[in-house]
Amino acid sequence: MKKLLLISAFIFFSSSWTMAQSSPEPPSGMSEIQAYSIFYENYKNDSYDGALQFGRWIWKAMPETIEGYSKFDLKMNLKRLIKVYGTLSTDAQDPALGQAYTDTALTIFQKISDKYGDNLDTYQWSLRLGRFYQNHSDYVENAPAKASAEYKKAFDLKPEEFTKAGEGYYIQSMLQSLVNDGQKDEALAVIKQTESYAPEKVKGYYDQVRNQLFDSPEERITYLEGKLADDPENVELLTQLRDLYERQANNQKVNELSKKLYEIDPSYENSLALGETAMSDANYNEAIKYFKEALGKTEKADQKAAIALNISNAYLNKEQLQSARQYARTASNNDDSWGKPYIQIADIYAQAVSQCSNNREMETEDRVVYWLVLDYLSRAKRIDSSVANEVDRKVQAYAPVTPSTEQQFFKNWKEGQTLQVNGSLNSCYSWINESTTVRR
Repeated sequence: MKKLLLISAFIFFSSSWTMAQSSPEPPSGMSEIQAYSIFYENYKNDSYDGALQFGRWIWKAMPETIEGYSKFDLKMNLKRLIKVYGTLSTDAQDPALGQAYTDTALTIFQKISDKYGDNLDTYQWSLRLGRFYQNHSDYVENAPAKASAEYKKAFDLKPEEFTKAGEGYYIQSMLQSLVNDGQKDEALAVIKQTESYAPEKVKGYYDQVRNQLFDSPEERITYLEGKLADDPENVELLTQLRDLYERQANNQKVNELSKKLYEIDPSYENSLALGETAMSDANYNEAIKYFKEALGKTEKADQKAAIALNISNAYLNKEQLQSARQYARTASNNDDSWGKPYIQIADIYAQAVSQCSNNREMETEDRVVYWLVLDYLSRAKRIDSSVANEVDRKVQAYAPVTPSTEQQFFKNWKEGQTLQVNGSLNSCYSWINESTTVRR
């Protein structure tokens, strides 16, 4: 059936060609101005089947003028016919018709080039032909390469205008074709040539292209280092390099670039980056300094919470437990539905027991603090289900070291009784100053 349709379409178009060749006249004995008027009205109203019926003779006969209509422009109407054939090709249900319409449109493209080549806007013509190849790639052999070749002609004529045209559509299409064809050097050369005036959206695409072109992080680093040598304070280059070194766990380079970015712009992001780098290097004093700077440079509660918890971690690593608790509380105050700050306070109190009982056997009073640790773990799980697994693991570790039933008996503590966790247990717990309850 499909073969029959193809044969029928071929006969139909062959017949049309033969008739047009023998008698390139308007249809149905109409005058040229009558046929043209109906063609144009159909064209304006997007009735392309009707436009084709009354306009086909134009590209066969190629009339330079139409008697009675002084404004007739053959070149413009041939371009309209390209649109007619192109649209009918796109809408065709039968692939044979789609192919025939496409071939005819390309024939008209060639006729216009042959006839008006010296008077065409070559830049716009290449854009138009390239876009046609793309839009009809089902019917054009090697369409992407042909479209790219036309776009390259336009680019060579007006690189800046081409780069900005179509909100970056054409430059992106041309580059993708170069990438697909393995023309790495050509693609990079285009990016280098146009990056200074490319729109921001296009610059973002350039980064994607580079990621496709470079085979390894080392290759990309070498490229960016070369660009940075020409523009040593380029924030975008510095940021990209820092991210690459971070992925390679090269903390020395990450720290170096973070400091450079901070010198150029001591923003929230750059202060935070220095804090994170210092933290990963166990440089807790420096981490605290930059984290506190970042904390003062944001108004977002979630960011404040995350930074405050980082500061708390730094103080905890320095065994400055009161300061660690202070910033854990700051974190929970900024995000009261986040369980991590409460887990942090539980860990701080557990470390307080280790500090207090250092070089001596743990006493019953020390064990009371673990009830307070369990209180905070329970609170974390209650408000934030995402930390449930972490809480359960910690409860299994801390529950066995709370006061035993025998120890409670000798202290005469009753279940549910409130106990103060402060200097009454031991002077080194005075700063905690919270309460917990006796439990079996």
